[in-house]
Parts: sequence; C-alpha cells; structure tokens
Amino acid sequence: MPSTCRTCVRRKVKCDRLTPRCSSCRRGNHECSYQAPFPQTRKRKASEDLADRVARYERILRQHGLLDADAQTRVSGIAPDPISFHYNEPAASTTGRVLGAKGTSRYVSGHPWTNFGEEEVRRVFEEEEQEQREMTITSERLVSDPLTDALVGSRRSLLQYHPTHTEALLLWHMHVESVEPFCKILHIPSTSAMIERVSHDPELASDADECLVFAIYQFAVYAMTDEDCEQKLGQPRSALSRRYHSAAQQALVNVAFLKTSDTQVLQALVLFLLSSRQYYDSQTYWILTGVAVRIGQRIGLHQDGEKLGMCPFDVQMRRRLFYQLIPLDGRASQMAGTVVSIPPDSWDTQLPLNINDEQIWPAMTEAPREQQGATQMMFCLSRACIGRFFASMSPHLSSNGPWKFDSLPEAESVIGAAEREVEDKYIRYCDVVDPLHFLTVGLARAGITAMRLRVRLTRVRNQTATEAEMREVFHLAQKILDTEAAVSAHSGLERYRWHVRPFFLWGTFDSFILVLTTLWTRASVLSPVEVDGAWMKVEQIYCNHDELLQTKPLYVALRRLTLKAWDAHARSDKAAEPGFITSAQRCNVFKGVVCD
Repeated sequence: MPSTCRTCVRRKVKCDRLTPRCSSCRRGNHECSYQAPFPQTRKRKASEDLADRVARYERILRQHGLLDADAQTRVSGIAPDPISFHYNEPAASTTGRVLGAKGTSRYVSGHPWTNFGEEEVRRVFEEEEQEQREMTITSERLVSDPLTDALVGSRRSLLQYHPTHTEALLLWHMHVESVEPFCKILHIPSTSAMIERVSHDPELASDADECLVFAIYQFAVYAMTDEDCEQKLGQPRSALSRRYHSAAQQALVNVAFLKTSDTQVLQALVLFLLSSRQYYDSQTYWILTGVAVRIGQRIGLHQDGEKLGMCPFDVQMRRRLFYQLIPLDGRASQMAGTVVSIPPDSWDTQLPLNINDEQIWPAMTEAPREQQGATQMMFCLSRACIGRFFASMSPHLSSNGPWKFDSLPEAESVIGAAEREVEDKYIRYCDVVDPLHFLTVGLARAGITAMRLRVRLTRVRNQTATEAEMREVFHLAQKILDTEAAVSAHSGLERYRWHVRPFFLWGTFDSFILVLTTLWTRASVLSPVEVDGAWMKVEQIYCNHDELLQTKPLYVALRRLTLKAWDAHARSDKAAEPGFITSAQRCNVFKGVVCD
C-alpha cells in the first residue's frame, strides 16, 4: 500500500492513499504523486550471534543462581510458528520472544501477547514501526514527551496557563469526584489548601506545587465529557486538553523531574501518565512509566515506610503511591508486550490502611486506626488486594502466562484465600446501589474469576484439556465478559467513564482472545445457542470499546483474530455480516492489513 502522497504531506491534510489519485487531490484538482514505499521488513529468523548471546546470558544467570541449572538454552524467535492466535501453542521459553535480527530486535513477553502466535506478533509490531516512520516523515506527531523535553527543553514560565480561581476550584472538584476514587494518591484536605493558595496567587507557587496542580487540571479535563467542558468552562475539551497537557509537561521539565526525590513531583508524574495514555504509542508510554517506577525506587517506595521509621502520615501516603505505580506499570507493560518492571520479590511495602483522608494529617504522631466498612480507599484497596495475590502466585507463573501448580486443588486453595480476604474486608460492605461500590464488586469478582481462568489455561494451550475442561474455561471467560458488559452498560457510571472505557477488569483480554479463538477453531464444542450467545458478547465488546478500532498493535491483532473467527463462522453458518465486522474490516484495510 502506498504511503501518503506528497501533496497531502505538503498541505498537511489526511490522505486516503487511493491510486492513481487520492480523493483529496482529485477534489482539489492537484497533482498527486507518491513517495516510494519504505522497504518492508521481511520476516527473518534470529541470527546465530543472537542465539549465542542469549546462551551466554543464560550461563551467567545460572552462575548467579538466577536460572535453573537444567533450564534449556533456546531462543523462541528462532523457531518458525506458522499458527497464529492458538491457545494450543507450546509454552514459550523463559526468555520470552526476541523478534528481529542483528541490528534491530524487540523482546516480547507477558499477557496478552503470549496468546498470539509469533508470526502474528512480529507482523503487528513491524506494521507499527512502519506507521511510526511514516508519521515522522509526514510531521503528524502532535505532542512531544516529557522525557525528551527534559533532556533538550528549557525552563519556561507557566503563569499564562493557570486558570482563574473559579475554574481551578471547579477542576479540583471534578478531580475529587471523578478521579480520586480510582487514584487515591493525594491527601484531599492538604491538596485542597494548596489548590486554594496557588489559584489565588500563581506567582507564589513552588515548582512542585505548579507541577501537581497542572497534572490535576489535566486529569480533570480528561475525566470530563465534551458537554461538561463547554457548559462549565466555556471551551472545547480538545483545547483544554492541549492546554493543560502542555502545561503539565512543561511543569515537569521546570521541576527537573528526572532528578527529583520529591514525592509530590512523583504524584504529579503518575497523574500525568494516567491521563496521557492517548497521547503516546505503547512503547513510548512504557518507557515513561518506567521512569516513574525508577523515581519511586529512588524515593524508596518499595520499602515499607513504617520499617524505615517514617511518620504515620508519610507511611500511608507512600503506600498509596506505591500501590498506584504497580497497576500503572502493569497496564503499560501489557500494552507494550513485555513484563512488569517491579518484580514481586523486590518490595515489601504493606497495603495502605482502610481509612478516610480525614483520619490522617501531616503532623500526626500516632498511627491511625483502620476502619471496618466502606471508606474512600475501598476501590483501590480491593484492586491492591487482588493484585497482591496475583503477585504472590508468581513463583508458579510461567513466562507465557498460565500458572503451573502441582494440582488444581492447590491452585483453588490459594484462589479461595484471595476470594475470602477481598470479600470479608471490602465486598461485604459494598452497597451495589452506589455506582462506585458496584464497580468495586465487579473489579474484585472479575479478578477472582481471572485467577481461576488462568490456572486452567495451561491444559488448554498444551492441547491436554478435555472437552468438558474446554467448556469450563470458555464459560469462565464468558463470565468475565458478562461482568465487563454490565459495568459498561451501567448508567450511573457516566462520570467514571474515563476509567471504565478502556479494558480495566482483570482477565478481559485473556477472555476476549479465548472466546474468539474458540469460535474460530473449536466452535464444535459449543451448541448453536452458545455460539450465537458468544457472538453477541463479542459485538457488545466492540460496541462498548471503540478503542478497539484504533491502530495500536494489540487492537490490530484483536481485529485480525475477530475477522478470522467471523470468516470461519460465516462459511459454516452463512450469517449476515454485522456492523462491527464491517468496521473492523474497514480499519484493517485502511492500515494496509490483509487478514489472510
């Protein structure tokens, strides 16, 4: 497929790349000529010296006791894998997959990428790199990143970017109402006083204060709807997003965030990253979240503050911040196709207490007493509790995802303990009439189901699962998708839509891929009613998540799998093509994707 025509590049308009003349040039009666396409990176085997290097690294790891002595030396990238998407692939090596050859390579590991075949993963990432090269040539890059700006940028005044006092308080209120329940890293009373002071006289703000207020303003706009921005702030949401994103990024540069040991600056960076995912490709975003992790390690968040003799207030705030870094790092690693940056055995930070902000203050000298029942921390603690059990099971975690226990009862014992803890500490106090409590219950129960799903995936992927086991796994996956659909359809969650819209429930990617794979290759184990019901769930996912039509590598791979499954279904059932299939085909054709 040709790249963007030279005339559209010069005029800075979108090109539909039709030949011999694109639509834009045809309408404007312009000359239309295309630059010669970039040479396609051919699918290559890993070079011999790459295998030698990996073997040498494994020998070093064995010498230091970091790799089993009987572990085989192998590079997954060397062996061709003609089958894509299948769950019945053999387990990947402990080194993940190295894609590419001498000079260029990419390491891929972790969920959900291990659910796709090697050729599919290689193909998707090659297309992403081609697209990035074209975007660089056509100057379509809309924003820089704070890391680059920190290295080459300079200090600039941000006084002109500050909102009025009234606007600042409105944005802070939106942040408290819509963002804080999912990201409890600020102390509301202390931050409220700071916002009040800075919004009255921005010239008196310290660099760290300015950094935090602009991150808060950006996140508030990110969480608002277009209508909210127009009605309450009198400006389009897109304009406000650009304004506060630029200001927050420059504020990070002004405070020299790469050298910081200030917890408040790290709070600002975390808020900035959580609300900036849409601005960056998955690889850049993963690097940026890695910077936040490194700053957290420099500050010592991975060591529990109580053991370090810190004051009670700092102990709680550091714990809250650390348990926000973990899911931030996990999500970024998942989208980038790599493993997490915070190994489970590298930290001993305890969960923050189940308390409200009014129960702690900076000058307190005694530790607060934990509250039983619903608090402002309920959602974050439920997420952290489940996440900690996922981490605790890591000794059983193979590099390609499924857990390997000696027996299913052993696995169920661990999962049962996790279920009892989250139910007894948090879920029993939830009132599902409250939208946030409803969301908390959905998150926790989907997490438990995801554990049960993943311990069973090994037999499915190794082709040792019976038909009954295959059906059990399929129904566990459907249960997670049902929870996801219920959350997406809940009208009371509108102000939390920014958080609900992306796949945020544990196991959603695994479940979606497994359902599609079953429909593609193993539909015979399902009844016609079950097949129709599964396709209804797939359609619901596409209706609730328009981000699946974006060009991010994972979404491209999911669309390909969807189209393959539908093609197999349509051939056997002669079903009419639904709208979401048409949309997926259109998106992939526009990207130059051929779903063969």
